Amino acid sequence: MNKIKIRPFDMVNYLNDEGDVAAYLQAVMEDGDPALLAAALGDIARARGMAQLAKDTGLSRESLYKSLSGERAPSTDTLFKVMRALGFKLMIEPLVKPG
Repeated sequence: MNKIKIRPFDMVNYLNDEGDVAAYLQAVMEDGDPALLAAALGDIARARGMAQLAKDTGLSRESLYKSLSGERAPSTDTLFKVMRALGFKLMIEPLVKPG
């Protein structure tokens, strides 16, 4: 009998273009969990290259891996540096539109 090889799910394998990345971040932002946002940014950073992100943010790779692991919520300073370096901006819109 042939054995089926299964590898663990890794979102990095599904971030093929900017549309995928934007949709992923939008879904994560709707959840409202800062640690989940950090993990998603970590996925995007791994897909694009953590070494380049370290250069662009001025943070060490080790610091980025820890901050973007999803195990804790990183500082807002780190989040903004990472988002900017990855080419994103944070936009605000009301939850309930005036009626």
